[in-house]
Amino acid sequence: MQAGRKTEDDGSSMKIAGRLAVAVVLSVIVVGLFLQMGRKPEKHLYKETRSSLYTLVTITVVGDSPEKARKATSAAYDELDRLGRLLNFYAEDSELSAINRNAGIKPVHVSRDTLEIIKTAVMVGEQTDGGFDVTVGPIVKLWDFKKKILPSAAAITEKLSAVGYENIVVDEVAATVFLKKSGIQMDLGGIIKGFAADKAVQSLKANGIEDGIVAVAGDIKLFGRQPDGRPWNIGIQNPRAEGDKDELFATVNLGTQGISTSGDYQRYFILDGVRYHHLLNPKTGYPESLCRSVTVIAPEAALTDAYATGIFIMGPQKGLAVLERLGMDGVIIDRDGKVLMTKGIKDKVHLL
Repeated sequence: MQAGRKTEDDGSSMKIAGRLAVAVVLSVIVVGLFLQMGRKPEKHLYKETRSSLYTLVTITVVGDSPEKARKATSAAYDELDRLGRLLNFYAEDSELSAINRNAGIKPVHVSRDTLEIIKTAVMVGEQTDGGFDVTVGPIVKLWDFKKKILPSAAAITEKLSAVGYENIVVDEVAATVFLKKSGIQMDLGGIIKGFAADKAVQSLKANGIEDGIVAVAGDIKLFGRQPDGRPWNIGIQNPRAEGDKDELFATVNLGTQGISTSGDYQRYFILDGVRYHHLLNPKTGYPESLCRSVTVIAPEAALTDAYATGIFIMGPQKGLAVLERLGMDGVIIDRDGKVLMTKGIKDKVHLL
């Protein structure tokens, strides 16, 4: 066979090779189509902020449909507003007001949500030795942090007689709440934000959302993960930040959990070199000064909200012991700036 001469066999070989090439190209196209059809829609973050419960609430959800995210978020805000009406301290027609009006008179029949939040509040009061107390409202009202005015010792002593979570009777069978002593008033401000965050997350899940964050002011409930599959990363504020009030001192990686921080830097004034803040000891009526801030992490935001306050009042050593005993995590900064952490959280916290 001479070089350059085309034979019949050469033509057949070229035809076969051409058919194979076309077949390979077609198979690649088909495989590509199947991959495209089987690919999951890309997930994004959808965020919305509204006013509810007398504060700003930000709901962040992970999803692939803006319309689905919008509907789920709207339903969650409706749930928050419903709880706000139910547990409003100032509204005369709320269940909480009905309980307060009947203090020392008779038990009041309440809904499941009201029963649940008050039962939780009493339990946290017991576990923190009264550090958290939803009847401390009369004392709180004596303090004016905007005008920087100290209440008189006589006024505080008088109001202390109307403080005591032990006067709250929760009857789960009858679904009633009774305040045993006349003059006792419950204010759920120290737990309602976390409780509401939990309920908002339940609403989001019921509407098909699997990942997201509900932040009711500084009380946060997280669930699922970020769009890329990583855990949520939450910052803890520096209680002695100068200039930039949002400066962080640490971040923590979390999954489906609640997180809350109570600190002496949130509402305060300084008079004659003394820091007076809103975290009052229910037993003395005065601000407690054993800690700068307390961050609590637990499965439920209602617990983190209430325990952050209760642990702050107890102090770093007693508070840390309570968290360890209850299986919850926490980061405590004492009054000297020393950082204490529960054993279970140390590998998740990154100090900045």
